[in-house]
Amino acid sequence: MVTVESGVLPEAPNPSPVRLRKSALLKDSASYKTFTVFNIVFMFVIMFITLYPFLNIVAQSFSSEGYINSGQVSLIPRGFNVETYKVVMADSMFWTNYKNTVVYTVVGTAIALVMTTMFAYALAKRQLRGRNVFIMIAVFTMFFNGGLIPNYVLINALGFKNTIWAIVLPGAISIFNLLVMKSFFEAMPEELEEAAAIDGLSTYGTLFRIVLPLSKAVLATMLLFYAVSFWNSWFSAFLYMDKRELYPVTVYLRNLIKGAETAATSGGGAGEVAAVAANIQSVTMVLTVLPIIMLYPFIQKYFVSGVMLGAVKG
Repeated sequence: MVTVESGVLPEAPNPSPVRLRKSALLKDSASYKTFTVFNIVFMFVIMFITLYPFLNIVAQSFSSEGYINSGQVSLIPRGFNVETYKVVMADSMFWTNYKNTVVYTVVGTAIALVMTTMFAYALAKRQLRGRNVFIMIAVFTMFFNGGLIPNYVLINALGFKNTIWAIVLPGAISIFNLLVMKSFFEAMPEELEEAAAIDGLSTYGTLFRIVLPLSKAVLATMLLFYAVSFWNSWFSAFLYMDKRELYPVTVYLRNLIKGAETAATSGGGAGEVAAVAANIQSVTMVLTVLPIIMLYPFIQKYFVSGVMLGAVKG
């Protein structure tokens, strides 16, 4: 507590000369103001360039055929039209295939996340015997694979054809995601696991009670990577599925686009499909990407930090 005996208040401490110079520089420097304005304008330009293609696709999905064919649609729909949405969403097969996509994505992402995490955690242990061999085998598969026909023969021989396992198991481990998680685990302090071992935790106890709670960033990043991959995947289903009711929505929309293109080429007399041929690609893109856009805000805060932390060490 400060007492004032002479009736004169004590002088406030003088601010640091360095702080004064920095404050003056930030407030008064013309170069700093120019940089700030340029930075803001540049970021707005980048944002517009990034958003424009998507906004254009959305505008085309609500525009009529004539305006799209004449190239008059930019960011605002012209000749408002929802006929394509009605045609697609009125088909019960669309909802069946949409449900398949949700199931394939959820199951595939869960399996991939578990397998990638386990493998990456093991590879992060430098005392693991044969560690370099396992890493070499994993990296080798990034550049070389058995080929399309051997993969098809293998899936068929395992009895996976026309089952969910033909979709979710072949892509269960992405080597890129594996290496990112491995680097993330290697960057964690070893003292944490040593303390857990002293407290009596097993290897799995350390993983589930110490490591994973501290790895939310990289886990959320891997969740997004795998979910987007399974959601957008169509070739595996196109190759291994023979029944329409087992297709994911991406195959359904791919077939719809092909049908619309065929109808448009044949002269436009093929009913509703020919009428929506011009904007059906835009509609399918919007319907496909919408769930991922809704998911991204919930894990966006982990996304950048997860990738960067996993890339610090190799």
